[in-house]
Amino acid sequence: MKTNEKRELSYFQSLLGKYISEHHPELSNDKAFLSSRADEALNVYANAITIGLSDLEAEEAANEVLYNGLHFSKYDTIVEVLWNEFAENIPQSLAERLAAILLGNTAIQKTFAKYKLDDDFDGKPEYDELYTELTGCIQIIIERNELPVF
Repeated sequence: MKTNEKRELSYFQSLLGKYISEHHPELSNDKAFLSSRADEALNVYANAITIGLSDLEAEEAANEVLYNGLHFSKYDTIVEVLWNEFAENIPQSLAERLAAILLGNTAIQKTFAKYKLDDDFDGKPEYDELYTELTGCIQIIIERNELPVF
């Protein structure tokens, strides 16, 4: 692999790694996924340059591949529910840490599993149903586990 290609691969891995850590922490340790997706984005970028697209156009094409299937985030949705529905009880500073824990909860996962989650899910009417179900599910988890309210 040429030095420039290594730099680009590192660039795409870096972009994806940062995005994953912020929006899909459950995928942070999936090195095979991160590497494969970054490699795929690099190939798209290189092919786009080869056929004469500008750097910007090539990067846009690579980003489509890099972030495909990652626009909707379970983690972000849980954070949003915590911020909007539990703000009086859970400080925003703790919401992200709690969201990461809740993401692994079986009841939360079963709630998400009821829906066909895709990149455009948050714009669909079903999103409101999911949001409502998550709110109830989180309320039950807080009550059953006697989590302290602040």
